[in-house]
Amino acid sequence: MLAAISIVFQIVHIGYPTQWGMWIDFVAIPWVIAYFLFGWRGAFTVSVISAILITLVAPSTWLGAVMKWVATFPMWFVPFAWQKISKLKLQDFRRLNVVIICLILAIILRGLLVIPLNYFYAIPIWTGMNPFQAMEFLPWWILFGLNAIQGTLEFVVAWFLVFRSRLERFAIWE
Repeated sequence: MLAAISIVFQIVHIGYPTQWGMWIDFVAIPWVIAYFLFGWRGAFTVSVISAILITLVAPSTWLGAVMKWVATFPMWFVPFAWQKISKLKLQDFRRLNVVIICLILAIILRGLLVIPLNYFYAIPIWTGMNPFQAMEFLPWWILFGLNAIQGTLEFVVAWFLVFRSRLERFAIWE
C-alpha cells in the first residue's frame, strides 16, 4: 500500500520543481513511514518496489529512480542504525531529541552520498555536462540545501503522520 501511494505521488507529481532540475516532492514520504511502522525491512521493501515502479512511470526513468532511492536511503537507514546502536524502541522516536539527532545525521549522510553521485553520475548522464561543468551549474551548497529540504520534508511529514496522527498503533516492529 505504501509503495502504491508513493507511485501515485510520482505520477501526480505534486511538488515544487527547482530551477536545477530537482523536484521537492512527496514521493519518498511513504518510504520513511514504512520505516517507522515496519522497521528497516519495511522501508527497504517499500523503497525498492517504489523505485522499480518509478523506473516505469517517471520521465526520469531509471536514473531518477536510482537517485531518489540513494537520496532517501539515509532518511530511514540512519534512524535504523541509531535504533540499533542506542537500543531504541518505536516509542522512543516520539522524543524530539531522538528525532533531531536522526534527522541531522541522515541529512549529513544524504549530502555525502548525493553530491558526488550527482556530479560524477546523474548530471553527466542526464545533461551531458562533465563533472566540472556540473559543479559550476549547480554548486555543492545548493545541491546540499535542496537535499536537506527534501530530506527534512520526507522525515518530518512521515514522523508527524506516524506519531502525531497515531498511525504508530498499526506498527509491527521486530
